[in-house]
Amino acid sequence: MFLADTHLLGKVRGHWLDKLRREWQMERAFQTALWLLQPEVIFILGDIFDEGKWSSSQAWADDVQRFQKMFRHPSNVQLKVVVGNHDIGFHYDFVMVNSVALEGDGCHICSQAEAELIEVSHKLNCSRQKHRTRWCEGQLLPASAPVLLQHYPLYRRSDANCSGEDAALPEERNIPFKEKYDVLSREASQKGSITATDHALSKCYLPRENRVLLTYCGAAVLLVVLVLAHFQLLPSLFLLGWNLLRKRKTT
Repeated sequence: MFLADTHLLGKVRGHWLDKLRREWQMERAFQTALWLLQPEVIFILGDIFDEGKWSSSQAWADDVQRFQKMFRHPSNVQLKVVVGNHDIGFHYDFVMVNSVALEGDGCHICSQAEAELIEVSHKLNCSRQKHRTRWCEGQLLPASAPVLLQHYPLYRRSDANCSGEDAALPEERNIPFKEKYDVLSREASQKGSITATDHALSKCYLPRENRVLLTYCGAAVLLVVLVLAHFQLLPSLFLLGWNLLRKRKTT
């Protein structure tokens, strides 16, 4: 199961009532999805928190505790989380470091990330060989193409193929994306098999807010009717309404 962009509000910009409503919705939706779908692995593709850049150590610990409560899961279900720009910083601070690491230019800041990428690439290339050589030692990986999980999407020209109620505006869909900023570069996007990403600023479909509010209002009315029926108050309520209506007509 794939999730993304939960954007849990923090103390800086989050109102307690808005947080209460949003987090209750997400918690119930997640727990219901667990019960219905019974996934073995859950991936959250970044932007779990909305204020990671500004959070203090205590606020960050509180946010993590709320996240663990909301997205609790059985011990036999794995939860894998990918870091997003809202989790640790915005745009340039985050993109520059990661894009440099993926471009492999030997930057000293990204030397460790580059070394790990080279090691993974070496293992994958060795796994593709039919006959092992002296350069390929240790445990081999499956010979299938890797599945890449990340926050920023692979290279694509624009959002021209995205449609739906919450898609980008028509005049914005054909605006070209900037490599290494909006998307990864062409070179860093090669040889992908399946890529689940999240950092698309326009979504193809999201329910309208008024539908959510109408659902809540309908559920509240139904709950009131059920409570009245349980205590056998519906007949007296209808009788009271009928008497008031008759009095208004006579006057």
